[in-house]
Amino acid sequence: MLHSFSLSAAPAGRRPWHPGLVAAPLAAALALGGSGTLLPLQAQAQQPAKNQELLLVSYAVTKAAYDRIIPRFTADWKKRTGQSVVIRTSYGGSGSQTRAVIDGLAADVVGLALTADTLKLEEAGLIRPGWEKENPNNSIITNSVVAFFVRPGNPKKVRTWNDLDNKNVEVITANPKTSGGARWNFLGLWGSVTETGGNEAKARAFVTNVYRNVETLPKDAREATDVFVKRNQGDVLLNYENEAILARKSGTWKTPYIVPTTNILIEGPIAVVDKNVDRKGTRKVAEAFARCLYTDAAQRAFAEEGFRPVTAKVKAETRSRFAPVTKLFTAKDFGGWDTINKRFFGKGGLWDSIFSKSR
Repeated sequence: MLHSFSLSAAPAGRRPWHPGLVAAPLAAALALGGSGTLLPLQAQAQQPAKNQELLLVSYAVTKAAYDRIIPRFTADWKKRTGQSVVIRTSYGGSGSQTRAVIDGLAADVVGLALTADTLKLEEAGLIRPGWEKENPNNSIITNSVVAFFVRPGNPKKVRTWNDLDNKNVEVITANPKTSGGARWNFLGLWGSVTETGGNEAKARAFVTNVYRNVETLPKDAREATDVFVKRNQGDVLLNYENEAILARKSGTWKTPYIVPTTNILIEGPIAVVDKNVDRKGTRKVAEAFARCLYTDAAQRAFAEEGFRPVTAKVKAETRSRFAPVTKLFTAKDFGGWDTINKRFFGKGGLWDSIFSKSR
């Protein structure tokens, strides 16, 4: 069962509050009391609470977790401040969602599938530089790894990354141009070679061969799951571990999934969209919502929907739920997302070259 969220003030020296608010009294009012709950807001005592509305834009497979978290946050916010807030949501492929926000979708908070997409919003002038430092854990709220869905009995004997380099194994994965999960899959494939002693020439040959076994490229991780599970296409699906856990939990897919013991640490960030919250006057509640995602209650909700938590306490509580991984590599091992975006997924990058050769 989820417990009430405790919301703390934003770190000192971070983004300014909305001009209509008085920073010093507000920071003091938001300080946590000894009981771990909010003290009454001084600012709210001075003026009537004005109802607000937020738009959370996220990637498809986070929906189940946010469906649990959002009602608890809005109820707690109402109790603590007297202000009603409605949080609307938009879900889809991370790349598509990023493009929509750049094109004018007025997101207050974005929970995209990878830091690379959030950096695109920074480049577009929607998010200020330094957003990673405004929340704990470099603003990463969830972790996951790549999992393989297989058919009952695993007839193609797919257990490791190397088993995907087989012309008799049809692979299902989403499109890296539109899906953050698909980019993680790509990096998992690439790193399974380069992070275990292979050179880049071997990695390129391996990844090209695997994509020759990909017949279709769904737009996002959820659609890829539907192609494999509901349409019964393919021999193996590359997807988030949390999607595999959710499928088993919901009963849509009961065959055991496989988590390669060498894997990539999938990191999901959260960020407030500065330009939009300042224009709409929603900064205070948007920042509070982002911070609440690190509470035990929110981290447990993510864990219950298959995501690996990022806080030490909930990690320890839930460790037995997740498959063991002996070697983890991260985006930093590829030079970070600025380098990854340009080298792998930018126009004329490695993905474009490999895709053209695999068709």
